[in-house]
Amino acid sequence: MSAQTLQTPPGNAPVAPRTTPARRPPLRAEALRGFAPWAGAAFLVALVWGLVFTADQWQGSWGETSGRLAIGAGLIGAPFALAAGAWQGGREHRRGMTELRASVSRTPLAQLSTAALPLAGWLVTAYLAAVAGALLACAPYASAGAPEPTVFAGTAIALAACSLLGHVIGRVAPWRLTAPALALAAFVLFGMLNGAQSALRYLALAFVRGSHDDLHLWWYPLALAVWTTGLAVAAALAHAARRRATALLPLTAALGAAVLLVQTGDGLVQENPLARHQVCDDSTTPRVCVNATYPGMLPEVADALSGLTGRLRGVRNLPVRFEDRPGEPHRDEAQLPMLTPFGWSAVRARVTDPEQYTWEAALALVRQDCDGVPSAERVRTADAAMVRWLAPRHLDKELHDQSVASARQRGDDKELARLRAEDKAYEHLTAMSDDQRRTWLSTYFATARDCDPDPKEVPAL
Repeated sequence: MSAQTLQTPPGNAPVAPRTTPARRPPLRAEALRGFAPWAGAAFLVALVWGLVFTADQWQGSWGETSGRLAIGAGLIGAPFALAAGAWQGGREHRRGMTELRASVSRTPLAQLSTAALPLAGWLVTAYLAAVAGALLACAPYASAGAPEPTVFAGTAIALAACSLLGHVIGRVAPWRLTAPALALAAFVLFGMLNGAQSALRYLALAFVRGSHDDLHLWWYPLALAVWTTGLAVAAALAHAARRRATALLPLTAALGAAVLLVQTGDGLVQENPLARHQVCDDSTTPRVCVNATYPGMLPEVADALSGLTGRLRGVRNLPVRFEDRPGEPHRDEAQLPMLTPFGWSAVRARVTDPEQYTWEAALALVRQDCDGVPSAERVRTADAAMVRWLAPRHLDKELHDQSVASARQRGDDKELARLRAEDKAYEHLTAMSDDQRRTWLSTYFATARDCDPDPKEVPAL
């Protein structure tokens, strides 16, 4: 007997139960889609762009790196966060969803938080990513100090506050021109506060900067974060909270932080104790010293000056050392050519032009701060010959030939005579034996620091 296959009529087929897709939390949807991720990416690109094109000026110093990030956050980040928040805040009005938003069960404050927090989170993430990249780029070249975590934490909180404040402004004034107008106004305001001579400048986000010579009080960035966050939270509560009087608490905190910042004023920034100290190479005469804020530069500087110090070996009456600290050098010291701000003489812990650097060091050995003091022609000739021999440059011959050609074209016999005298003195100094030259240099350096020495005391060439 064959088995019969029973078939269920199509009309009586069982219907599979319909499943309701899980609802994604609104906060997650806002964070992963829409405007917020793109705003964070744009902010990151803007910060990285500025850092890359100024890398020569901050790589090698934790303070300068912190300062560059602070300027980027203040002059780029704060206006951007305010404008992005305003654009996000006016979204419902542009889409004609104001009535729909008012009909949902969530409170206005919850709706505001859901729309504003993802954008703030993306902007903070972008800033911290730029901070991490900058610190990693600085680390191989920095040789003293350390980054200040409170600066980055306070700035990140302040950027989130700017985004929230912009969101509230966008809801109150939901027009398309609100965002660019707010960005422009914020840029001008932060720039004015940052350049102000009064203590009000410490209320500007861009002023939390660092340098070789300065350190902030540890609580300064956090007080600035309280100032900006208090304003933003007060605005949000006043706009969306059921009990608007609760806005008084964050507003009071903001005003208290502002008063503290303004009253403390310049006391918020203190001198870096390392800036008054030096590290020295005692194997040369004069000794070579660099500031203790960048001790890793000492081998590089000593190597750049090795030709100069080698030529002065055995010479008497020299300065004790090349010094590198704030203020004028002592009588027995010579000023080291400026290494800071980075980006000129030094980039990424290296001397950019050792030849020029050595020439500037040689000039520092001769009659500094003597502008306007007349000297005998023979003294000036000896000075020029000594610098030319001690620190020869390829550029010197080109400049000398140009001076000769110019003097001949003008018919300036006096200038031609001076140039010929310098050439003769240089040739004479070069032709001396080592012992004769050491004796001449020892006699010369006995008067090299006097602005108007007796010409008879300066050895002739």
